[in-house]
Amino acid sequence: MKEDVDLRRGHHRHEGFAMASTSGPDDELTIPRAAINKLIKELLPSVRVANDARELIVNCCTEFIHLVSSEANDICNKSEKKTISPEHVIKALESLGFGAYIGEVKDVLQECKTVALKRRKGSSRLENLGIPEEELLRQQQELFAKARQQQAELEQQQWLQMQHAALQAQQQQAQQQARQQGQAVPKASAASNDNEGL
Repeated sequence: MKEDVDLRRGHHRHEGFAMASTSGPDDELTIPRAAINKLIKELLPSVRVANDARELIVNCCTEFIHLVSSEANDICNKSEKKTISPEHVIKALESLGFGAYIGEVKDVLQECKTVALKRRKGSSRLENLGIPEEELLRQQQELFAKARQQQAELEQQQWLQMQHAALQAQQQQAQQQARQQGQAVPKASAASNDNEGL
């Protein structure tokens, strides 16, 4: 590791490990402990690891990421780019003395690119169905047509119910008017009978 690179970035060395200073602006940036615990469990299923050893592993991983990303950022700036690319990270690993890992890093990078390419080509759920896109489109159009037909039937049914309700209201109104006229007739008849008697 480069000691001058570490010192420029506000890090100090302690018992062979580069540790981030506690007064820096990024003291809270660490790898989630759950992720580290899962990695330890997967890689060393039959080994018990003490809590302080887990904490040390978290700190070492965090420091390693800071170191590599800072070096990659320097390489990126020197090449007058605004975004750190995988090539910058690979050059940073080489520059920091981790050249032995570059083969594995390139393999992982290729896997990531393959996964990203598959995601871009289309939804993995559609690919897993094994149904051609044309068939899915036809099924979608069928469902839309069925939904439109159901909506039209519902609207027709609602219109008929409204018509029925309006007809009932008219009939009730006509019956009510007939009752009112029927009650008015006997009064008129009684009045005419009274006039006849005079």
